[in-house]
Amino acid sequence: MWGRIEGNRVLAGGGESYALGPFSSRESFPLEEIRLLAPCLPSKIVGVGLNYVEHASELVMPLPAEPVLFLKPPSALLGPEMKIVYPPGVGRLDPEAELAVVIGQAAWNISADEARKVILGYTCLNDVTARDLQSRDGQWTRAKSFDTFCPVGPWIVTDLDPSDLEISLRVNGRLRQLARTSRMIFKVEELVSFISRVMTLRPGDVVATGTPPGVAPVQKGDRIEVEIEKIGILANLVAGDENGERSS
Repeated sequence: MWGRIEGNRVLAGGGESYALGPFSSRESFPLEEIRLLAPCLPSKIVGVGLNYVEHASELVMPLPAEPVLFLKPPSALLGPEMKIVYPPGVGRLDPEAELAVVIGQAAWNISADEARKVILGYTCLNDVTARDLQSRDGQWTRAKSFDTFCPVGPWIVTDLDPSDLEISLRVNGRLRQLARTSRMIFKVEELVSFISRVMTLRPGDVVATGTPPGVAPVQKGDRIEVEIEKIGILANLVAGDENGERSS
């Protein structure tokens, strides 16, 4: 069921789409009694690599001339408080805190000025990556595509300026990543426009806008929290294959 959060309650929404209503206060539930799932059902998750100035510096890489794109499959989607599976055979698992853009209207070949009109809102995303496989394969598909490798949530904030938000990642309460979205090389509107010139963006699709510096590995049992100013906290636990959960 889709819903809208108001205060500490969730108003139930009609129909099948999170982008539609109506929402009625006559049917509402306490937020603490609701199990939140991933807040969108994308046909695709478009990732952007190397999109923070300091991240490029720590990797000793030049700033890209245009966005570097990759895809994560919808089967990688995971909701808040669900368990990330540490796959057998993976030697290094890295979480990556990212601001995610959720598309609200179909978009093809649009300009940066038109991008805001097709954006439904923003949420937190963890671009979980099997770093050793990424290095071994020489490309990113397998390393970023395992089931549970794309936690998203906890909800979509629709009335938000994404240009200068604090973004952080904590592991077991200890800070790993900290930056502001103002340090992005390519801004949200530029990314949505650029991607739309490659592929049609559909309602519910997600654009992961890149991760700041400070990426480091995690272990089974670690609790990962991605926090973005004015959005909230996306928390997930890393589990072994036998204890994991699949997509919401």
